[in-house]
Amino acid sequence: MAVAIAAFPGRYLQGPGTLRQAPAEISKYGSDVLLISDPYVAENIWPAYAQDFQRDLNIHLIAFGGECCEDEINKTAAKAVDAGCNVIVALGGGKTIDAAKAVAYYLNLPVIIIPTAASTDAPCSAVSVVYEPDGRVKTVLKLKSNPQAVIMDTEIIAKAPVRLLISGMGDALATWFEADSVWRTQQTNTLGALPLRTAHRLARLCYDTIAQYGVLAKQACEQGIVTPALEYVVEANTLLSGIGFESGGLGASHAIHNGLTVLEGTHHYLHGEKVAYGLLSSLFLTGRDPQLIKEVYKLFGEIGLPTRLKDIGLSGVGRDELMQAAQAACHPGSNIYHEAGEITPARVCDAMLAADAYGQSFQQGQAFS
Repeated sequence: MAVAIAAFPGRYLQGPGTLRQAPAEISKYGSDVLLISDPYVAENIWPAYAQDFQRDLNIHLIAFGGECCEDEINKTAAKAVDAGCNVIVALGGGKTIDAAKAVAYYLNLPVIIIPTAASTDAPCSAVSVVYEPDGRVKTVLKLKSNPQAVIMDTEIIAKAPVRLLISGMGDALATWFEADSVWRTQQTNTLGALPLRTAHRLARLCYDTIAQYGVLAKQACEQGIVTPALEYVVEANTLLSGIGFESGGLGASHAIHNGLTVLEGTHHYLHGEKVAYGLLSSLFLTGRDPQLIKEVYKLFGEIGLPTRLKDIGLSGVGRDELMQAAQAACHPGSNIYHEAGEITPARVCDAMLAADAYGQSFQQGQAFS
C-alpha cells in the first residue's frame, strides 16, 4: 500500500490579542529578525506593536514590494543575509506570506507567519506560489517544512477589509471539493503522497463551518468585532483549509484559478475570488448534482462571492480568450487531472461558460424560482 502523508504547522495560535505573544514565539527560533511587512501594515499596524517586538528582538523591517516574484524574493533574501538575520517573519497578506516562506526556504531559516487578514489558506502550508511580475502564476515552490508558527490575531483580522475575509472563504470552500476528488480518485496531495482520512475530514469540516457561520462572520467583520462565528471562520479559512488543501490535495478549482491568471482582466481580483469561480466551474465540469449546485450558488450569494465572469473582471469575454485560460488550466501535470472523467481544455471552457450562465440566472432569480 502506498504511503500517506499529512503536514501541519509547528504551532497555531488564534484569538484576540495574540500578536502581543508573537515576540515570545519568535524568540524560540532566533533574535535577529527580518520582518517582511505590507507597506500599509508597516504604517498602520506595526507601530502599535513595535516596542513589544524590539524589547527582546533585533528587528529589521522591510516593506514587501507587492508581488511574490523571483526578483522580490531574491532582493529580500539578500537583505536578510546582509543583516545577519536568523529568523524570517511575515506580517501581512497572502503574497507577503508566500514571499517570506520562499526567502526562509532559500536561506534555510525558520519562518513565523502573522497574517493580518484571513484571506487565504497560505499561512500554514509548505508551499509558496511564485508569480510573474505581471501577476500570472509562474510556479509553485515546494518547501522543506511548514512554518514554525502561525499567529492569527482576530482583533486585527476583524478590522481588515471584509472583502479579504470573503475571499478567504472562497478559497476555503473549494478545499472540500478538491480534497474529496483526490480522495475518490486516489490521486496524490501536494506532498506527493496519498491523503490521510484526517485531511479529508478536516476539509469537510472547513466547508461545513463556512456554510454554517460564514454569513455571521461576514457581518462581524463588517462591524469590526470579534465573535465566535468570526473565530470559527478564521480557523476554517486558515488552519482547516491549509491542512485540507496541502494534505488533502488540489483539483479543478485551483487549476482553473491558475488558468484565469493569464487573462489580464482578472489581475485586480483576489486569489480566493478566482478560486471561488474555479469551484463553480468545477461543479459543471464534474457533473455535480443540481441540488448541490443550487446550494453552493445560494451560499456564494449570501457571502458575496463571485458567481459570474464579470465578477472577476471578465465582462464580455469571448470563447477564444476564455480558451486561453482553459488551456493554461490543463497544462501537463495540472491538478485538474485529479478530477474523475475526461478533462480537456474545451470541456473546461464549457464549464466556465456554464458557471457564468447559471450565475446570471442566479442574479436574476431564475435559478431559484
